[in-house]
Amino acid sequence: MKGVVTVTLNAAVDQTLDVPGFTAGAVNRAVAETRTAGGKGVNVAAFLSGGPAPVTATGFLGEDNAAVFEALFRRRHITDRCLRVPGASRVNVKVVDREGGSVTDINLPGPQIRAESWHGLLHALDGLAADNGTAVLAGSVPAGVPETAYADIIPRLRRHNAFVVVDASGAPLRHAVAARPDMVKPNAHELSELLGRPLSGRDAVVRAARDLAESGIALVVVSLGADGAVFVEGGRALLAVPPKVAVASTVGAGDAMVAGVLAARLEGGDLEACARRGTAFAAGTLSRLGPELPPPERIAELMAAVTVETL
Repeated sequence: MKGVVTVTLNAAVDQTLDVPGFTAGAVNRAVAETRTAGGKGVNVAAFLSGGPAPVTATGFLGEDNAAVFEALFRRRHITDRCLRVPGASRVNVKVVDREGGSVTDINLPGPQIRAESWHGLLHALDGLAADNGTAVLAGSVPAGVPETAYADIIPRLRRHNAFVVVDASGAPLRHAVAARPDMVKPNAHELSELLGRPLSGRDAVVRAARDLAESGIALVVVSLGADGAVFVEGGRALLAVPPKVAVASTVGAGDAMVAGVLAARLEGGDLEACARRGTAFAAGTLSRLGPELPPPERIAELMAAVTVETL
């Protein structure tokens, strides 16, 4: 089976602090801390590791703190094809207050990407696309990389018949959609921003997702937070709603959904299988601090408990 390559242009070290009763402007004490290699593409690679296909990670890593990423890749048996650049990958601090049910994000800047590094990555992707049937382009675009980055990458991957997934927002998503990837996974706010109009209510989201699918994108997944997600493919639309779970952190839930959809698809699953697996992956990671999946037996329980409705 051909593998999966994930592209993370703006990798991050995710530092999650568990701070009960967090109050801005006051002295707060953390009761737990985790530091994990992150960035949306890195998270997708981690969630897919050990699954039905080999996984390769590429993109940019800052030389100064690459060790945390290298440790993850070794532990999860992910092939490391990331380009090292001067400086440190950004650090994203997430302050989790489970008592108050809030997550506060503090995102630091990352390294400036030089033109030669960007062109080097494009060249590397030509070779990686030949060996990987699925490519995931995910996350924000760092300084020095054009906002058309994903739109520039998509034709290179398509020349090798790769199934291309984009999970981004803002201008990078807008340009990528014009290049017609095979799958996109915005949330409702990102979809509204992409279309330039408000989407009030689920019906409006479903209509917008159908319009996006009819424009030439084979699979459109729109996450609705606790209300589940809408899945549109081939004129068919499903709503998948997860069971209620205790939420420890929302970090990586959207990335887990992408991974779950792809894991089902790689095993030959239909749209309902993709909806169940993607929703179960997302729900499973909500109960854990940091981007981690629960054991397979728990994922199976969650899949069985997902409610799927034809729209």
